[in-house]
Amino acid sequence: MSEWPKIRTVGLSGVLVTFAGAMSEPGNRAALAFRSAVDEQNWPEVTETSTSLVSTFLEVDLASVPLAALTERIENLLEKQDWLAAPLPAGRKLWHVPTLYGTELAPQLEEAAEVAGIDPAAAVQEISTSRVRVLTIGFAPGQPYMGELSETWNIPRQQGLTKSVPPGALVIAIRQLIVFTNAAPTGWRHIGQTAFGTFLPDSDQPFTLSPGDELIFPSVSPAEFERIRSTDTSGLGGASREVLK
Repeated sequence: MSEWPKIRTVGLSGVLVTFAGAMSEPGNRAALAFRSAVDEQNWPEVTETSTSLVSTFLEVDLASVPLAALTERIENLLEKQDWLAAPLPAGRKLWHVPTLYGTELAPQLEEAAEVAGIDPAAAVQEISTSRVRVLTIGFAPGQPYMGELSETWNIPRQQGLTKSVPPGALVIAIRQLIVFTNAAPTGWRHIGQTAFGTFLPDSDQPFTLSPGDELIFPSVSPAEFERIRSTDTSGLGGASREVLK
C-alpha cells in the first residue's frame, strides 16, 4: 500500500493532506483537486483551505473540533478517486504576460542559457512559448511559483545571491519560474522583465493569480515593453486572460 497521501496535524491550527514526498505534476494536481473537493463539501469546522506544492491545508480549530471525526471525513473523501489523476478544478485562467527577455533589464538570460546548455535565442524561443501552471503562492503576497518547464531547465540556483531584482522580474531555476511581487534578493537567475503586478492591494482581488492558473510569457521588444510600462494603469502590464474550461 502506498504511504501517500498522508494526513497530519499542524499544531492546533489545522490538518495537512500531503500527496507526495517531492514536487511532481501529479502531486500538485492532487493538492489542487482535493482542495476544490473540500471546498465543495462546505464542512462547517473548516474555516479556510490553501495549497502548497503537493499538499492541501484545512484550517480547523483543533482545540475545539474532535480530530478523529474530521480525519474520518477526510479519509472517506480521499477514497472517492485517484487524486493524482483527478481533473484540475474549473474556473482557472490562462494569462498571457508580455515579457522582455535579456537586455540590461534582465541581465542573466545568457548565463541561465549557458547553464542549461543552449543558446540564448533557443532559450527565449522555448520559455516564451511554454505554458506553465501556478504550482503555489508564497514568499511574498501573490508571488507565484510556476512550472514545470522541460528537463532542459532543471538548472540549480546560483551559489550566491543577486542583491535585488525588481518587481515583475521573471526568474528561473529547478524547472520553475517566478514573477517577483516586490524587489528582493534571490538565488534564481533573472531572465525576463514584466510589468505584471502579482499583488494589487487596491484591487477587489488583491492576489492576481490563484494556484492552478496557467501562464505564457510571450516575448516583446524593448520598445513594446517600454510602451506597456509607460501607458498601463491597470497594474497588469499588458497581460490578457481567458477562462479555462
